[in-house]
Amino acid sequence: MEFPSADDIKAAANRISPWVHYTPVLSSQTFNKRFETQLFFKCENFQKVGAFKSRGAVNAVFSMEQARAEKGVATHSSGNHAQALARAAALRNIPAYIVMPENAPKVKVAAVKGYRGQITFCKPTLEARETTLKKVIAETGATEVHPYDNLQVITGQATAALELIEEKHDLDLILCPVGGGGLLSGTALSTHYFSPKTRVVACEPAGADDAYRSFVSGKRVLSVNPQTIADGLLTSLGYFTFPIMQQFVDDVVTVEEESIIEAMRLIFERMKIVIEPSSAVPFAAILENKVNVKGKKVGVIISGGNVDLEKLPWQS
Repeated sequence: MEFPSADDIKAAANRISPWVHYTPVLSSQTFNKRFETQLFFKCENFQKVGAFKSRGAVNAVFSMEQARAEKGVATHSSGNHAQALARAAALRNIPAYIVMPENAPKVKVAAVKGYRGQITFCKPTLEARETTLKKVIAETGATEVHPYDNLQVITGQATAALELIEEKHDLDLILCPVGGGGLLSGTALSTHYFSPKTRVVACEPAGADDAYRSFVSGKRVLSVNPQTIADGLLTSLGYFTFPIMQQFVDDVVTVEEESIIEAMRLIFERMKIVIEPSSAVPFAAILENKVNVKGKKVGVIISGGNVDLEKLPWQS
């Protein structure tokens, strides 16, 4: 299997630069003092549509040949990828066909419509989503852009770590959340090419630990009935993302729900930024001492900031 190259990632960074933010890297003296370390948070919560997903979606859409692109792109998603792909398609002035479960949050449905995405609703099961998507593609001739198991998407996600590495040299570690593995794969590839001495540690909720079990067993373990507040990390690793993790990720650690909530709250309170639960998972690994950060320079990928402020997890 041929993985995206260093040149592919640099080309993606140039391709997407007019359409995405070069996001800030923030630090906290309070955290650095408490953990005797230097933490550098790559803040994709400030990205377009509020998450790293914009990078992969824009790269996939703008990599397509014109004749193919004119027929549009399609995906099934109820989350950030739906918004990111609809926005990317609107930027290129091509159709985006988004299959969403009928119970998708109204705010996300409205966001997809706001980017001119054409929504087809289906029953809230994976089988219904996949079947409906196949039907939409058969009718329209659109190209599927998978949320994470797509090499152009992975290459786009890799640009976040590339920016972090360019800005903060000689990192000892990069901590990254893992769900389907698109962000993790991109992070691991960029680190391998541009900062090879840096170790990459994937961080995952204990209630959705399929990546940890896959890493330990050497076989792709599917996510079955995951239970976690980190709703962005529920999906299984893919055909491309699993072998990239196997080859380029140094370790996978898991964290408890209480730590995710504590980490999320601490970042809200101390750094004054809005993050979603999935983004808090790497910092939770530091709270639980699952990763030794003492005396090290550590990059932490904050994946997104799309959270319902009416339902913050520490509110009773």
